[in-house]
Amino acid sequence: MSSSASAIVAGATSGYHVLKIKGYSFIKSAFPNGKYIESRTFRVAGHTWAINYYPNGITSVAADYVPFYLRLCHPGAAADVRVKMVFTFIDEVEMQAPSYVRARTPRRFVANNTSWGYEKFIKRENLERSERFKGDCFTVRCDIIVAPIHAAEDDAATVRRPTSSPVPPPPDWPQHFRALLQSGQGADVRFRVGSRTFPAHRCVLAARSLVFSAELYGGMKESAADHVVEVDDVEADVFRSLLHFIYTDSLPPEMEGQGEVVEDDASASMAQDLLVAADRYGMERLKVICEEKLCCRIDTKVAGTILVLAEQHHCRIG
Repeated sequence: MSSSASAIVAGATSGYHVLKIKGYSFIKSAFPNGKYIESRTFRVAGHTWAINYYPNGITSVAADYVPFYLRLCHPGAAADVRVKMVFTFIDEVEMQAPSYVRARTPRRFVANNTSWGYEKFIKRENLERSERFKGDCFTVRCDIIVAPIHAAEDDAATVRRPTSSPVPPPPDWPQHFRALLQSGQGADVRFRVGSRTFPAHRCVLAARSLVFSAELYGGMKESAADHVVEVDDVEADVFRSLLHFIYTDSLPPEMEGQGEVVEDDASASMAQDLLVAADRYGMERLKVICEEKLCCRIDTKVAGTILVLAEQHHCRIG
């Protein structure tokens, strides 16, 4: 008696996108019910995604609500992607501290159904009265876990059945470390950069950077909690971004939320300065991330500056 079996194999990949809605009032007046404005595209798990925002609701029944949908762009005929999505309002852009979370059970994105989301994410009047609505703008973050489903090769010995186990939420340690940095709770060292002071934690800095480890623990370093380290070769905003990366392993939202391309002069300048700081403190991963951003920004106006920077800091730009 012969037997055969097949397996369902899933490999999960997670990512997120930060969408800032600026000029909320104008957008609301320009897009009627049922019409949406789409974010720039971003990639997770080899797929291209976008967030659709309906300023005046997606249907007449839910016209008083603000919906957000995740869309799979350019799906192939055989597309079959299982996704868990979590939409979150962000109160503080620097902290990305979540304040309003809506999570949906995993959905399958296929060629004839490429969009899932929340028809009634939040009531419009509640959004407009809330603290998260500031300066006619607000910020939303979409976390997604993608588990592409495909058939594996036959297995004559074992029959595996798909389970209904819940998909775990995205890792939340960066959020907690970001809050730790912002609060300064338990800080045992302070950095004075110009007129600003940044509290931090020696063990976190030392674990992430051999340079910080040597500076904070090498020799007979002072261990008093009020010890202040003077930083003269880095601008305050750059040092803040450096600390953000050390604690969260991600760029600040103002740099990361726009994808890989650095679009304006201010962002390009920050990427250059952050690259120098990354080289100074031995943060190789941060250095490579800045290199990738600057590669997309090389033009006749800034090529000379970027190439000199690359030579000075042994970068792979060009």
